[in-house]
Amino acid sequence: MRVLAELPHPDCKISIFGMNQKFIIKFEQGTLEQSYKIAEVDVVGGINGVFEMLDEAFINQVIELFNQMRKAIIDTYNKYQ
Repeated sequence: MRVLAELPHPDCKISIFGMNQKFIIKFEQGTLEQSYKIAEVDVVGGINGVFEMLDEAFINQVIELFNQMRKAIIDTYNKYQ
């Protein structure tokens, strides 16, 4: 797996990797991460096509999922304390 690009964003780290004819888009926020795999043949324009897909609407959905993930793990952790 090789790093193709990193996109700056104030709320999370965004990295794009290439592996086995797939783009892997990884979002990291603290101890949480989300990954999305997309076949290279399904993206028009290669890596530039991936950049276009990562608009603010999509990134806002990713951030909301991070909030839900964080709440889920905190709630679970607190049940057993």
